[in-house]
Amino acid sequence: MRKLVFLFLLGYFSMEVLTAQSIAKPDVSKIVLVVHGGAGTITRQNMTPEKEKAYTEVLQQALQAGYTILKKGGTSMDAVEASIRIMEDSPLFNAGKGAVFTHEGKNELDASIMDGRTLKAGAVAGVKSVRNPITLARKVMENSEHVMLTGEGAEQFAKEQKLEIVDPSYFYTEARWKQLQQAKEGEKIQLDHSGDKGSNNEKIFTEGKKFGTVGAVALDGYGNLAAATSTGGMTNKRWNRVGDAPIIGAGTYANNKTCAVSATGHGEFFIRSVVAYDISALMEYKGISLQKAADEVVMKKLVERGGEGGIIAVDAKGNIAMPFNSEGMYRGFIKAAGTPSVLIYK
Repeated sequence: MRKLVFLFLLGYFSMEVLTAQSIAKPDVSKIVLVVHGGAGTITRQNMTPEKEKAYTEVLQQALQAGYTILKKGGTSMDAVEASIRIMEDSPLFNAGKGAVFTHEGKNELDASIMDGRTLKAGAVAGVKSVRNPITLARKVMENSEHVMLTGEGAEQFAKEQKLEIVDPSYFYTEARWKQLQQAKEGEKIQLDHSGDKGSNNEKIFTEGKKFGTVGAVALDGYGNLAAATSTGGMTNKRWNRVGDAPIIGAGTYANNKTCAVSATGHGEFFIRSVVAYDISALMEYKGISLQKAADEVVMKKLVERGGEGGIIAVDAKGNIAMPFNSEGMYRGFIKAAGTPSVLIYK
């Protein structure tokens, strides 16, 4: 009888805690959102004014989408998903609509998302017909007992979740197709953009080599962190290669105790270095700041191992870090005041 009473009281107080959380008023003065659209050899010399304007506008749209949610008292999870969807729907970024082609001439999409409050996560890899892979990754987290689904299984799950399914031709863009032909001519794998000229002497991408991924991290008014990442991978990749973007701890990680991280770069190096989790671990175990931890991993460890790229991160206090060891990184942030800041070059 005592055991039954104890269990009843435990359940009652648990419900009280959940109810208190659900009705708690968010402190929107603390909200922070950071996004990135990839890193690489991005310089003013390789960028046209028109391209720079286009990238800036989409990054601002992504920031505004997430900010609107946070400002209204929404969650960090909703904010990062909304920001990523904007970039997935843009042909400018190597994710969703702008994804690069594999050696076989297909688009294989990867994405992941993580909740810093619960440490739950969801990821998908190698999907070809889901318009917004980041939303599918979240469905995996919330509506399945798994963390990662791949290929046909992930697409079947997407259909069961009633997500928007598109014909693979939706992801086709002429610039990306030309980029594949260029890569095949040189028998090489390209990490998204290349400033080299194709067979018709046309410069396919003007901003130079770019490690293509999009990402978002956020701190909401409830003090919860979230991180999300989405990518189309490498141009001319083979054998269903998967990079760091859908790997929890490598390309994406969030923990309310420390920080939320989304990475962009040469995936193999980020996987080996467990970049996103390493930053969190340095903060938790060494007690160092977000900026110091991020610099230690991106500017020292990765460089020593030959890895190129960068990360965006926000900690539980709203501090931001955006280090990159490449020439540039598409990135931006917005805080409670509501003024977006977008940066591209060093």
